[in-house]
Amino acid sequence: MAPPILKLDDIVLTFGGTPLLNGAGLQVEPGDRVCLVGRNGSGKSTLLKIAAGLIEPQSGEVFRHPASTVRYLEQAPDFAGYDTVEAYAEAGLGPGDDPYRVAYLLSHLGLTGQEHPASLSGGEARRAALARVMAPEPDILLLDEPTNHLDLPTIEWLEGELMKTRSALVLISHDRRFLEKVSNATVWLDRGQSRRLDRGFAHFEAWRDEVLEAEELEQHKLGKAIEREEHWLRYGVTARRKRNMRRLGELQDMRSRHRGHKGPQGTVQATVSDAQESGKLVIEAEKITKAYGDRTIVAPFSLRVHRGDCIGLVGPNGAGKTTLLKMLTGQLSPDSGTVKLGTNLEIATLDQKREDLNPEDSLAHYLTDGRGETLLVNGEQRHVTGYMKEFLFQPEQARTPIRNLSGGERARLMLARILSRPTNLLILDEPTNDLDIETLDLLQEMVAGFTGTVILVSHDRDFLDRTVTSTIAPADPEAPDGRWIEYAGGYSDMMAQRKGAAEERKRAEKAEKAKTAETAAPAAKPANAKGKLSFKQKFALENLPKEIDKAQKDIATREAEMADPNLFSKNPNRFATLAKELETLRAEVAKKEEEWLELEMLREELEG
Repeated sequence: MAPPILKLDDIVLTFGGTPLLNGAGLQVEPGDRVCLVGRNGSGKSTLLKIAAGLIEPQSGEVFRHPASTVRYLEQAPDFAGYDTVEAYAEAGLGPGDDPYRVAYLLSHLGLTGQEHPASLSGGEARRAALARVMAPEPDILLLDEPTNHLDLPTIEWLEGELMKTRSALVLISHDRRFLEKVSNATVWLDRGQSRRLDRGFAHFEAWRDEVLEAEELEQHKLGKAIEREEHWLRYGVTARRKRNMRRLGELQDMRSRHRGHKGPQGTVQATVSDAQESGKLVIEAEKITKAYGDRTIVAPFSLRVHRGDCIGLVGPNGAGKTTLLKMLTGQLSPDSGTVKLGTNLEIATLDQKREDLNPEDSLAHYLTDGRGETLLVNGEQRHVTGYMKEFLFQPEQARTPIRNLSGGERARLMLARILSRPTNLLILDEPTNDLDIETLDLLQEMVAGFTGTVILVSHDRDFLDRTVTSTIAPADPEAPDGRWIEYAGGYSDMMAQRKGAAEERKRAEKAEKAKTAETAAPAAKPANAKGKLSFKQKFALENLPKEIDKAQKDIATREAEMADPNLFSKNPNRFATLAKELETLRAEVAKKEEEWLELEMLREELEG
């Protein structure tokens, strides 16, 4: 096993009261892709900052290999002193780093590099920060919520970049699909301590449940042991004559452990407050359009939304998802066409910018609208502190200003508020941002079980697959032109339908080409008029499969060599060479397979 390049051991950190980290650890070796998971407030970001050297623990060991370079993705990057995004990103390069990599990353992240930092949106700032930390290809890359505010095409591109990078990774993310694809190890931060699973996130939840079940069983056994010892203490013959002080001490120790055991943090308990049932037809949009100057955001688009539908809106940033959403809900008038809203609608909205939050408000004031200590939930008067506990807030936080909350806690607070209001139409704009995985599970169950109607905008593929009944996306996701299409099912269903449509178009185009070739053949090549391929075409048709087979064997050989977990640490140049050769070979195989398929179709056409 390769020696670690980063090791945190027995880390302790307290911000008053219960320790946030109490014996936590993290070990990173070359080639590791570790996902760091845990509840909001469990200390994930703090542990990552300790790894980056931004925070000093109160005790514990922190080791970073002296020759290793570390880069940390900041949640709030500091652009002070930089006139352009390009200058900011290039400042992250070290001696010998490739300056062209900055331009490559900025381009794929949707930035020119000439933007002034002061004009950047939150999502653009995150992209600039990603370019800065990824450009040097450091030995260790620490990424805290890298997918927040990124659109789906960019998330999928980022997955590919991280899967082929030479950097060891430590990732914090709420995006299940992203973690499943990128990670090969999981560290679970729970109640101040850490546990490691040497498998990717796809195996985490089953393992976590096993750990918690074993812990519960152990506590049950401890309770039974205490009962036995107490019985002995009261009725044992030896105890009546002379107390066994050693055994009494062990009993006191068991009692202390049993009382002091802190179980896993509870789960959010929430349901939507149902309003009066809406009409059967919730929204009817007929040929609506929207344009800003020469740019068409929505070409003529029609949609009928029925009670009980759950519709997802997806697409790259800037495609017009929020504009379309506002038109469908009556917040924005279309340039042409009509939108009719159904009857008895009670709309509740969660916006992605969290603009509804006043940072100076207390949690209790925000939840009750300043109307005392109670609020009405599903027709029942509830005390605000009791309602807060269902969303994992402590009673003492009731007077805490919102500015002191983490991003995940703010998202949870907004959920608590909108779920307390009677509603039959939920509008969720990026609801998954900053939520931990357990709260995401609750939100998914809540949306799936909601009897009203839901329209949501999200870049979380797993969330979309688990909740929506149909998906609206740009007709051309690479170059949105205002045309939108509704697909049945979730994100994966949409991708399958798109793939099927693309393959159908390819088949039609090839058939058309073959037909054209057959028509032109008599004039151009008399030999082909008899229904035969030329000698060159026959040779290619016979030999391409052999060439493809040889290339695939070469791919398998290189993949087997790269499977060695120590290859990168022993010979990074060889690792990089193999990665480039693999990319070239795979492109070659794809090209040859396409060529063979075209020739085979032509042969079938010519031979009738």
